[in-house]
Amino acid sequence: MSLPNLDQQLPALQEWLNSHLPSLGRVLDSLPITGGYSNLTFRINTTAGNYMLRMPPPGSAVKTAHDMGREFRVVAALRPHYPLVPQVHAYCEDMAVLGAPFYIMEELDGIVLRPGKEELNNIVPEKFQLLSHLLINNLVDLHAIDIRATGLELLGKPDGYVQRQVKGWTERYFQSATDELNDMNLLADWLGKQTPREQQATLLHNDYKYDNLLFEKNNLSNITGVLDWEMATVGDPLMDLGAALAYWFEAGDPPAFRTYNITWIKGNLSRQDCADLYAEKSGRDLSDLLFYYVFGLFKNAVIVQQIYYRWKKGLHRDNRFEALLQLVKLLGHHGMVTLEKNSIS
Repeated sequence: MSLPNLDQQLPALQEWLNSHLPSLGRVLDSLPITGGYSNLTFRINTTAGNYMLRMPPPGSAVKTAHDMGREFRVVAALRPHYPLVPQVHAYCEDMAVLGAPFYIMEELDGIVLRPGKEELNNIVPEKFQLLSHLLINNLVDLHAIDIRATGLELLGKPDGYVQRQVKGWTERYFQSATDELNDMNLLADWLGKQTPREQQATLLHNDYKYDNLLFEKNNLSNITGVLDWEMATVGDPLMDLGAALAYWFEAGDPPAFRTYNITWIKGNLSRQDCADLYAEKSGRDLSDLLFYYVFGLFKNAVIVQQIYYRWKKGLHRDNRFEALLQLVKLLGHHGMVTLEKNSIS
């Protein structure tokens, strides 16, 4: 999938900035920072410094995930209570400017750790252990924000959140199914029969993982930012933990999973150690964690299946997406193995 060439649209962007954010001065150039099916981020180099521009991917159809106005409002509402989100400056809903809604925010200082980064070669196991603790402790801090006192509870409908999520993602799977995958069918059936004891609602990031965090550049000893709030809402905090653990693959898991994360590298906590640390710091009951972890795996598989479905239908021409069906199968199988073992590790 080709990304928008923002440089070709700089005159239109400049005209809009002149009216809405004249303090940014003149735009010199732009650089895509992220791309794909998540919302896109561009670094905008201006005479006043660097800023970030967020907009949906080309052809996006998932309204909630790619609602720039909602994401702008979430970050703006969260900023006074959680300093690890960027300061947002302005939102544009005029499609005539860039062909999609977008907003401008500050650039946070820090480094993102994701597969392929050269910096990973210099991180010793003891540092990865620290990073694991920082990641989980920050999730606890996020879930400790008082959503009622801050007004953040208005971001969603916490009552019945888990049941709605199971129903919604199960429907998405069968609507996008291209092959008969018995493991996925069994997981959908199992999840539909569970009634976990929901925790008191908190703010949820909903995509919390290493590559959505910024770490201090010099020594990686602090988290300096949390990115990508497009799916943030309020609900059962263990849904957030389960989603984070579903990204947390270990060295003993299928090697194919290593492409998508860095949690298998020596020094990182195990999934169970992460869960134990979260329970210790938050005081929450994790008796039903197996459900939340398996749902996280199922949800990730559905996301991949939806992408594969669009490729299968000819909506995307990149033949690399043909391999995504194998990833759906692996995630489904991993979920069933987890149920058989009755253990997240």
